[in-house]
Amino acid sequence: MTDASHRPNDLLLLAGKVLCLFMQAAMAVGAFALIVASAAILFWRGTIIAEYAVDVGDPNAVFPVFTLLGVMLIGLAIVVMLFVFFGTLRRIIGTVGEGDPFAPANADRLSLMGWLMLGVQLALIPAVALGIRLAQFADELDDVNFTVDGGFDLTGILMVIILFILARVFRHGAAMREDLEGTV
Repeated sequence: MTDASHRPNDLLLLAGKVLCLFMQAAMAVGAFALIVASAAILFWRGTIIAEYAVDVGDPNAVFPVFTLLGVMLIGLAIVVMLFVFFGTLRRIIGTVGEGDPFAPANADRLSLMGWLMLGVQLALIPAVALGIRLAQFADELDDVNFTVDGGFDLTGILMVIILFILARVFRHGAAMREDLEGTV
């Protein structure tokens, strides 16, 4: 078919590919920034601790450098998982554009995306805990407004469930297609 809804590069698929590439680029920039910032914090750890002690007016105050690094490393893990997620989504979009959405590989890709999103949701738990600890230290500073939203994210959990269900649907669709091709 050659109508607009079945063209390999229709506007919806093109927009999906562009959005995935943009998100992968954003994740790459985010990963780079987190790596550089983590290295800078380690390198200037002594200066950071000394300036924090001066800001709070307590020469014995110690800034939680390793708590901050923990949040940043968890953030890096999340950014990497999202980079892979958007790359996998881009490959699925590619098979849809080729006219083969029920390719067996897409079921595996959807499962991978489900596991990646589950990993993101689980990684947020220690990130929030560490963020709350950082917020307690920020409260000691006058000019810092730092909050952490540690609420339950039903949307993320729902997305994980939907991805795993879609993976099953795609596996079943691929099996049905193979059965149909075998009978013809």
